[in-house]
Amino acid sequence: MNSEYFFLAPNSIKKIICCLLLFFCISDVTAQSSKEDMRQLIDRQYKLAEKQYRILASNTPIGRMPKTFYAKSNKFETSDTKWWCSGFYPGSLLYIYEYTKDETTLKEAELRLASLAKEKHYTGNHDLGFMMYCSFGNAYRLNKKPEYKTTIDTAAASLTTRYRPDAKVIQSWNSSKKWKGPVIIDNLMNLELLLWVAQNGGDQKYKEVALNHADATLANHFRPDFSSYHVVDYDMTNGEVVRKGTAQGASDDSAWSRGQGWALYGYTMMYRFTKDKKYLGFAQNIASYILNSPTLPKDKIPYWDFNAKDIPNTYRDASAAAIIASALLELGQYSSSKDKKYYTDQAREMLVSLSSKEYTAEEGSNGGFLLKHSTGALPLKSEIDVPLTYADYYYLEALMRYKNWYL
Repeated sequence: MNSEYFFLAPNSIKKIICCLLLFFCISDVTAQSSKEDMRQLIDRQYKLAEKQYRILASNTPIGRMPKTFYAKSNKFETSDTKWWCSGFYPGSLLYIYEYTKDETTLKEAELRLASLAKEKHYTGNHDLGFMMYCSFGNAYRLNKKPEYKTTIDTAAASLTTRYRPDAKVIQSWNSSKKWKGPVIIDNLMNLELLLWVAQNGGDQKYKEVALNHADATLANHFRPDFSSYHVVDYDMTNGEVVRKGTAQGASDDSAWSRGQGWALYGYTMMYRFTKDKKYLGFAQNIASYILNSPTLPKDKIPYWDFNAKDIPNTYRDASAAAIIASALLELGQYSSSKDKKYYTDQAREMLVSLSSKEYTAEEGSNGGFLLKHSTGALPLKSEIDVPLTYADYYYLEALMRYKNWYL
């Protein structure tokens, strides 16, 4: 071997070491810059949310909840407290208060909680988790008032009245001419209420109900590619599947975007409570379906259905993006370092897009809502390309999760 090599090697090694040090220094500076950018983005968005939600409060009569706003007709729409979205407005207020410490925002949240509290007895559908846990769950997390926990416990008992033991599922909607025993993918989200109560001094039957429902949904709601049906209709006397279809998707066999978000969030949440790796693996497979979809746009804000026939000439769903981003951030907490970075990067891209002028309302506009361009139920011609309370809620939750976990 040429002896000249040995004289050159030390210098070459020094150069390599210098290059590596420079690379790591640049990487560290880039990471710090990215973190600072996200800190500024989160701060900006929460301050805007505080201002917007003061407008929202002024537009919403006492005893009602904000529903949506139609910019073309300048029409603001509210709902009663039995509407499935009634918990998202106080829940969003509580996230805003948590960040800003604005007492006016807290008082507004408490005012709305007071009008919502009676729905702890509601048994008309499966939405008690959305209604009572997104609201009173956050309220109890921030202020351990005993009455908040009592409300949550009572809501869990109300929800379990819809459990059908022969089918081992919670029935979503009442029977109708169209559906015999419908269970929708959204119902996974309400299991958080049951699991939390069981974990915090409540009856362990709530956990059993949640596990049974999650397992039945895992077995019956998903296709081989891990996309989800919206509705599975059961014979509640024996648990047999009658048919699979949709109420809000493009077709019975399509992947309704918000439904995929519910599925991802739901099984990630199931892993949080149970540490059962089958739920974690399933959530990761759902994430893979979503993030690798050929119809997912470059800005990561899904069309309202991943299989909509008129893509790209159709509507986006900011609410689906917000739910998916929040779920990915939690999924990253339970994944390997490589996967954690991937999920976090994907979620950050979604949040950056949602925080842009394309999706975030200008101050004073949008009826007081924060995000634009959500799609409620296009086949039903309902809430198309409008702001929605749950879009704001999961967006604010995702921003808070990013702040707490990744900054």
